Amino acid sequence: MEPEQLRDQLEDTQLIDVREDDEWAQGHIDGAVHIPMDEIEDRMSEVSTESPIVTVCRSGQRSGEVADQLRERGLDAENLEGGVQAWVDAGHELVDDDGARGRVA
Repeated sequence: MEPEQLRDQLEDTQLIDVREDDEWAQGHIDGAVHIPMDEIEDRMSEVSTESPIVTVCRSGQRSGEVADQLRERGLDAENLEGGVQAWVDAGHELVDDDGARGRVA
């Protein structure tokens, strides 16, 4: 999924950020759920089966792997192509843990 598509569908999508804690804290897409890649198996109860899922990381590689895992489980999952870097490059903002303007870590 491209950043513009995600922006248009954000309200109807569960966005899962799979980056590490320090990356998340510095900047993430507002409304995302933080489940680090290495915790996804243990936290599957937090993943919605009722709405489409979009996974995101810094560049799209890690989140692409997670999207593949979710699809293997039969879930409707896509990856944000280019990750949060593409989101920012498309002119969209990130927020930090305090709700202030974030940055890509």
